[in-house]
Parts: sequence; structure tokens; C-alpha cells
Amino acid sequence: MTAMPQPKFLSKPMHDMTQAEWESLCDGCGLCCQIRVQDSDTDEIALSNVACRYLCLNTHRCTDYANRQKNVPDCVKVTPNNVNEMDWLPHTCAYRLVAQGQPLPRWHHLVCGNPQRVHTSGPSMMGEIISEDEAHWE
Repeated sequence: MTAMPQPKFLSKPMHDMTQAEWESLCDGCGLCCQIRVQDSDTDEIALSNVACRYLCLNTHRCTDYANRQKNVPDCVKVTPNNVNEMDWLPHTCAYRLVAQGQPLPRWHHLVCGNPQRVHTSGPSMMGEIISEDEAHWE
């Protein structure tokens, strides 16, 4: 299988990438915005089928990205400085792959040119999660 062409800026060290280059890595899978629940007895963390209220379930993009950390204080901004500490990021996450020196997958929009491909060939949660505004927590 031939290697897919990768974006030229990936040849830079991640700390040398511009903010726009770094942020373009997000594939829109929705996994970062999926709410995790911690078992009070075991401290085990599990994914729920609920997403942050600011995640648009149609586009899988934050509806108030610029203010996300003000709106949701525990929203974590993935940066070159903290990406290696985020063991909860999916193994397919472009931020994680870049930090590990791995290529982006063929379905990634920076490789295939189609931002919707993550929803058909990648790890997208589209159609599988609901907004926290619709959830009935017990």
C-alpha cells in the first residue's frame, strides 16, 4: 500500500507549527467532546453517549469554539505542550499521531481533502451521541 501524501507543515516540529496549522489537525470526530463519567468507587473513567452542549451534532464542531474554555471550564485545549499527557485521546487523533511522529490516516481531511470522510471512514461519533441538553442523568 502506498503512503498517502501528508501536509507539508507536518515536516516541522509540532512546536514550530502555527496555531492555524496545529488546529487544522482536528478531524471533527467528536470524541474530545464526549462526556466521560467517573465511577465513584473505582475511579474508572468511561465514555458516555452524551456530548458537550456546545458540540453541533450535525457538523461535529464546537458552536462557540473561541469561548469554549470560558463556557466549559474543564474543556481541555490540546496543545503541543500537553498532547502527550492526554492518554484519553483516541489512538486515531491527529494531535496524538503528530506528537508520535506518525502519518495522518487516509480518511483525514488534510490527506483526502474531504472533511466529511471522518464520518464515513474514521472514528466519528456522528449519530451515536446526544447533547447533554437532551440527556436524562440519574
